Amino acid sequence: MKIPKKMKKFCPKCKAYKEMTVSLNRQQGKNKVHPMSRGSRTRMKKRGLDRGFGNRGNVSRGAMSKWKRYNVKKSKKINLILKCSACGKSQVFIGPRAKKVEVAHA
Repeated sequence: MKIPKKMKKFCPKCKAYKEMTVSLNRQQGKNKVHPMSRGSRTRMKKRGLDRGFGNRGNVSRGAMSKWKRYNVKKSKKINLILKCSACGKSQVFIGPRAKKVEVAHA
């Protein structure tokens, strides 16, 4: 999906529609999931790796049995940063869903 480099949007500081420069919000790094969080514990229970007798080894590894993540969304919503040309205030604008995003330089 191609997005124009400049858009006319409402600026809350100027209280008027102004031309804004568009840039993509790139996330820095990945959040690590803690192995003992509630979601991880329930996932391990469904795999059959949670509790029991004997040494089960590393609990977080192993093939999933009879459990899949169904109906997963294929794309994410875009976070655009809009910067006002008049006052310089920036705001986050949540755009539509898209797999690939590109800011057009036209």
